[in-house]
This record gives sequence, structure tokens and C-alpha cells, in this order.
Amino acid sequence: METMTKLKIDFENDQEKVAVTYKLKMLIRRAVEATLEYEQYGNPTEVSVTFTDNAGIRALNKQYRNIDKSTDVLSFPLLDFEGEQDEPPVDEWIGMLGDIVISLEQAKKQAKEYGHSFEREAAFLCVHSMLHLLGYDHETGEEDEAEMRRRQREILESMGLGVEGQA
Repeated sequence: METMTKLKIDFENDQEKVAVTYKLKMLIRRAVEATLEYEQYGNPTEVSVTFTDNAGIRALNKQYRNIDKSTDVLSFPLLDFEGEQDEPPVDEWIGMLGDIVISLEQAKKQAKEYGHSFEREAAFLCVHSMLHLLGYDHETGEEDEAEMRRRQREILESMGLGVEGQA
């Protein structure tokens, strides 16, 4: 049996519209773990996950991306994987991958729009953001977007949260 990478997640709740339960935190932890396992990322890892609402994420989106509108999730990677062949060896680096900010208000709305559970949507947003923290970017072209979608789908399926007919 393989040992899971040492993982620390710092949770913060900056909203009052959706209850942040132990079950939700464990779901987010599973999504982080599933992404790291899928990517075969073996280093001890720390990520920060902040739950916010649409107003909170809009303020961050404006501040950091100069986009004055709310969104569902923001990723703030602390590492630049560009040009690196592999992650640093375990004995050379222990550290923070970055920050994930999820609008639970938007996740709830999108889950209803897409006809699936809030849990599935929250896990999807976390996996999406984790892939950004690991260096993937869907905004760099169609091929990169398709690659990121494939990875998201396979990770969610590994968690038992796949959606039939999803591309």
C-alpha cells in the first residue's frame, strides 16, 4: 500500500452563506489528495483553501486580475513549473503550493444549473484549482484546455464524482 504524501491544508471561511462543515473540508481534502496522487506529486505539500462568497471573490478577482466580476474559483500558485522537467526532489523542498479561493455561493448556484450535487461542484472547483497550482493552464490554448479537462474528469471519476456525458 502506498503512503499518501504528507499534506497540510489551511482552511479559512470568509463567508456566511453556505455552511462549512467537517464533511465539506474532508471532501476538499480528498480532492487535493486525488489530484496529487493522479499527478504523482510526491513532495510534502501545503495548500491554503479559503471559502468565500460572490462579493469576496469579486473583490479578489478585481484586485489580482483586474476583472471586476465574481467567479467560481481563483488559484494563486506559489511555484512556477514552467521549464522544470520534474518537481524538486523530496529531500530538497517542502512547501506551500499556493492558495485556492472558492466561492461557495457560486458553487451552490452552478451545481443547481448543471444538475449535480454541491459536493461534486465543490470538488470539481478544488481539482481545477489544484491543477492550476501544479502548473496547468487552460487559458493558453485549445490543446491545453482539452488536456486540463481530461485530467479533471479522470480525477473526479477516481473520486466517484464523475458526470455521465462529460467531455
